[in-house]
Amino acid sequence: MPVPENPGAEPPNGTRRRAPLWVQVLAGALIGATLGALLGKEGPLPPDPARAEFLKSLGALGVLVIKALRALAVPLVFFAIVDAFAKTHIPARRFVRLAGICLLNVTVAMAIGLTLLGTLRPGDAWKGRLEPMIASLGGKAPEARKSDDAEAPGATLDVLANVAYYVPSSLVRPFVYNNLISVVLIALLAGVALRRTAARRLADTSGLERGVEALVHVLQQMLELVVAAVPLAVLAVVAKVVGESGLSVFSMLWVFLATAVAGLLLHALLWYPLVVWWRGRRTPKEFFGAGADAVLTGLSTNSSLATVPVTLRCLDRMGVSAPSARLAACVGTNLNNDGITLYEAMAALFLTQALGMPLGLGQQFVVVAASIMAGAGIAGIPEAGLIVLPLVLGAAGLSPEAVAVALPLLLPVDWIIARLRSGVNVMSDMVVAIALDGPRRPAEPATDVPDV
Repeated sequence: MPVPENPGAEPPNGTRRRAPLWVQVLAGALIGATLGALLGKEGPLPPDPARAEFLKSLGALGVLVIKALRALAVPLVFFAIVDAFAKTHIPARRFVRLAGICLLNVTVAMAIGLTLLGTLRPGDAWKGRLEPMIASLGGKAPEARKSDDAEAPGATLDVLANVAYYVPSSLVRPFVYNNLISVVLIALLAGVALRRTAARRLADTSGLERGVEALVHVLQQMLELVVAAVPLAVLAVVAKVVGESGLSVFSMLWVFLATAVAGLLLHALLWYPLVVWWRGRRTPKEFFGAGADAVLTGLSTNSSLATVPVTLRCLDRMGVSAPSARLAACVGTNLNNDGITLYEAMAALFLTQALGMPLGLGQQFVVVAASIMAGAGIAGIPEAGLIVLPLVLGAAGLSPEAVAVALPLLLPVDWIIARLRSGVNVMSDMVVAIALDGPRRPAEPATDVPDV
């Protein structure tokens, strides 16, 4: 995976430094809210059908950007996974242990998120607010919406039918219907087959590997162009939403922010110290003290991958062996995405609560699985959380119109959550390295050398 550019680096000569995306999103939200308040139903101007139609057209433009994000994210996840298999070699036993530790961490993260959402039910505060906005964009009511895929089993308790849906009947169908889990399964098979073909020298795969790497870079560049339009999409959708519902639509945003932050902090401040003590026999004081530089760097750069050099130095201070540190921070970082997977799943469940779409245990598992796979698929790519969130929301059953309405409403606080996600991901890298390494071995006593 390519390492993103250092956010703090100087721009090349002759280029202007652009404002960070979160600044642009906030500016878009503020301008959109102001425009909607002035031109909307509750504004100072008398009602005018032309202005209402103008705001509706703005909302339709926002839908186009979200659709483009979903369309490009699926192939990027596919080729990124294949590329990772082609470049990375981990011994089988080592990989199983790494995957087991990562799976345990993310399972606890999901348990925390699901418990918070199920107990507090913060999405209920938004009930009745989103449906009219979705309907105005041409979307169907959530309870009436069905998948466009004719093979989708719908609501059923038949485990075999649910599993069979994710085993694709063709290689094209999952890409057509943005079926993320099926796409990841195909990518895993393709990655393993590519590696076995190269290892057994059945064919020269070097050209194919370079082609896959090139496609990853091309798709990243395409996504960068679409992401650059996200602030405009936020402006457009927020203007339409505020124009129809007033500024009160943001009054409950703090509920989502508080719930997401609580989930991230509980996982980072309770579970991680427990694992560090249990598997590495290191105290929380030692872990947080020696790892503070890495966590603060992750918070400031909003990138766990850009923080890898600092993470390695902090692990060295804790006495973690170099092989374990490199495996967890450089290779395993594609799996150590507790922050992003926890946030994506909580956001999806929050919105399904707001739309009155009760999810059973099986459906919640699908959302969790989609969050894990999406996070692992494009780890290290700038703005990964923004790129994969529409895919996870789609896995939860939200229509493109529902995603187009909900996403801009969440983005104004996403810049806060994004930094916490990065900090949690950095901590996850260090925790996995410590767990892989085990208890620190005592230093061998120095041999006394007699004076000559």
